[in-house]
Amino acid sequence: MSRPTACLALADGTILYGQGFGATGEVVAELVFNTAMTGYQEIMTDPSYAAQVVTFTFPHIGNTGINALDDEAADPVAAGIVVRWDPTDPSNWRASSDLVGWMERRGRIGIGGVDTRRLTRAIRQQGSPHVVLAHDPDGRFDTQAMLRRAAAWPGLVGLDLAREVSCRQSYHWDEGLWSWPDGFTPAQRPERPFKVVAVDYGAKRNILRSLVETGADVTVLPATATAEDILAHDPEGVFLSNGPGDPAATGQYAVPMIQALLDRDMPIFGICLGHQMLALALGARTIKMGHGHHGANHPVRDVETGKVEITSMNHGFAVDAQTLPEGVLETHVSLFDGSNCGLRVADRPVFSVQHHPEASPGPQDSAYLFERFAQSMEKRRRQAP
Repeated sequence: MSRPTACLALADGTILYGQGFGATGEVVAELVFNTAMTGYQEIMTDPSYAAQVVTFTFPHIGNTGINALDDEAADPVAAGIVVRWDPTDPSNWRASSDLVGWMERRGRIGIGGVDTRRLTRAIRQQGSPHVVLAHDPDGRFDTQAMLRRAAAWPGLVGLDLAREVSCRQSYHWDEGLWSWPDGFTPAQRPERPFKVVAVDYGAKRNILRSLVETGADVTVLPATATAEDILAHDPEGVFLSNGPGDPAATGQYAVPMIQALLDRDMPIFGICLGHQMLALALGARTIKMGHGHHGANHPVRDVETGKVEITSMNHGFAVDAQTLPEGVLETHVSLFDGSNCGLRVADRPVFSVQHHPEASPGPQDSAYLFERFAQSMEKRRRQAP
């Protein structure tokens, strides 16, 4: 049996060994699990995974390789990954490189040969632990120092990560959704496209593509943009993106901006962290979840229609539905645990969801929400003097 070259140390004292791959070194983060059967590259480049190590419950990781077109951000954001079997060689016509080499070039650590079923059960029962993941080709690990570092790490509560993963300056986005055989191409805009400002708390590219497909002219602004910055672009609608970290911490600067926009009575649509930011701006609170929701098979019920949608999710905080103020309606709930997954303001074109209607990876049951946003802007346009 070969000597272990990677080690995973949990703050509770658990030590797991395996075979390392990707970059060498050591990282401290929160450990989560993801149940998606496809899309490991999109997951690793999703900015919402900042400061997290992802355990994949699906054992075949690496078999589709890496394709630069599938990145959801310019670089991997997840701190590392844990897999059952060592990554396989790619076997897909779109692959341009393999997972292991890509992770090494991008400075991300992986550990294989771990009993991911056992690890996932532990996370479900005890919550997402703080961990240190290390990769050393010589197999030398100071496990006691790793345990101390994991135990001392403060975690995500109170941590504003949106500012770190957000863009640094504004930019224009015009790429549409992927389609065979052309791939990603500029979408055909109507004669008068909707002017949309997307606030980047860690936006996935496929969200921006989905907005473009509805006929939007999308300008992306940094997470710290003020209401004045946004209104200077004369938008017909504002989108609040996904992102990582504690929503209450990001809300210190995001909530005043959103509240100023709410006074303007313009269409607003939020996803994931954007959903939580909107809830905070409306007067609700957010809470840290035990192990969060991470996967592409999460059932969500539309409270108003009874329809059940299978959705993609990635969040460790949730809106406390009990704190939603009068006039703010809960629209979606998780069928796994009953947690809040959506809201709308009763008398305004303002709504948001916790899940990811753009998928990537995942089902597209909720993609209609982008069209709902476009319809709200079209309605306001017709009502304008």
